[in-house]
Amino acid sequence: MAVFPITSMAEFRQVINGDGPCVIQFWAVWADQSTAISPKFEQFSDDATHDGVGFYKVDIDDQADLAAEVGITALPTFKLYKNGKKHDELAGANEPSLQKLIAKAVTLI
Repeated sequence: MAVFPITSMAEFRQVINGDGPCVIQFWAVWADQSTAISPKFEQFSDDATHDGVGFYKVDIDDQADLAAEVGITALPTFKLYKNGKKHDELAGANEPSLQKLIAKAVTLI
């Protein structure tokens, strides 16, 4: 698996309205915590126990309107969606909490 960039509002809506769960990292290159946790997020996406979960990233500098619409106030922020509904979110670069969020995504498969 991999972490795929979301580059438009239309693409974001398509991703969150899918049948499978997805975890989206909202980040910025200048935010140290964002860049620090990104390699771990990539590792989680490659873990076979997470097959069936989509992993995505939104650069808030490139997608400022999208970030504003979903209420991003801290970086990084991770949001879990399925069928257009937000199931959970996490603000900050806390690896154990991120792992729990992804485990919750797996239960939604």
